[in-house]
Amino acid sequence: MKYSSDVEALNAFAERYDLLRREIGKVIVGQDDVVKNLLISIFSKGHCLMVGVPGLAKTLLVNTLSQVLGLRYSRIQFTPDLMPSDIIGTEILDETRNFRFVKGPLFANIILADEINRTPPKTQSALLEAMQERSITAAGTTYKLHEPFFVLATQNPIEQEGTYPLPEAQLDRFMFNVYLDYPSFEEEILVVKNTTSISDVSLEIVMEGDEILFFQNLVRKVPVTDNVMEYAVGLAAKTRPKTDKAHPMANEYIHWGAGPRASQYLIIGAKCHAALNGKYAPDIEDVNAIAYSVLRHRVVRNFKAEAEDISVEQIVETLFD
Repeated sequence: MKYSSDVEALNAFAERYDLLRREIGKVIVGQDDVVKNLLISIFSKGHCLMVGVPGLAKTLLVNTLSQVLGLRYSRIQFTPDLMPSDIIGTEILDETRNFRFVKGPLFANIILADEINRTPPKTQSALLEAMQERSITAAGTTYKLHEPFFVLATQNPIEQEGTYPLPEAQLDRFMFNVYLDYPSFEEEILVVKNTTSISDVSLEIVMEGDEILFFQNLVRKVPVTDNVMEYAVGLAAKTRPKTDKAHPMANEYIHWGAGPRASQYLIIGAKCHAALNGKYAPDIEDVNAIAYSVLRHRVVRNFKAEAEDISVEQIVETLFD
């Protein structure tokens, strides 16, 4: 990619984003905010946790995303008997009586970790270590994972029997926590029409791995003014009860607030959100646009909030004042 300046590259980035959304829209009906958040996660070098009931096209969305980005896709169905070696790979004794490492499904670009809360903590930790380090270690040897590397994990919010909920420290590894809602009546009619008839949709590759890596680095070059930086860090600080910057709602309804990683993701997410919308620097609106997805899984409500049915979204909304 040859661009004469970062401004020209940012303009090209916004144009490619529009192409991506149109191409994905050939298959995925609605879910515009979800698609936007997934693309922000990818170009921010983050990972995404998606929560939604079955049948909302989560697998189809990730598969479509991998096709238009020209990336290798791998789906892992997490089950109670899944072991770390099942996802990272294992050593086998080949026909020459030598040990050979056989790579697991983690060696791809886009990983769909389906129902991550259905597998034991040991396997969850193996995935989360790969997310953080972008490498795995087997039999004393370290293997680098393919870049770009993006994990989309899903959780089913309605069936919790036989699950292993992710601890807060592991949830913190995900940049975004995105909720999928039911489609509107009109959107569902269109979904049913498209899926109950013969469909011949061909998807085009909009960009490939090297270009994605280029735009990931470009996003980090986007400048941020001091007031936006202070606002983002202050937003995370407001969620921490019994501290100097704590908001009254935090002291009353929050047991544990967001850590420094939330501040980092608020800034990098705001940079990407601004760039995708044709802006050369983020403002406070860009921070607020991604704040729910960044803070939702990092704020732990206390017993009083649960008893009064005060949601995390309600608490975060008061922080914008």
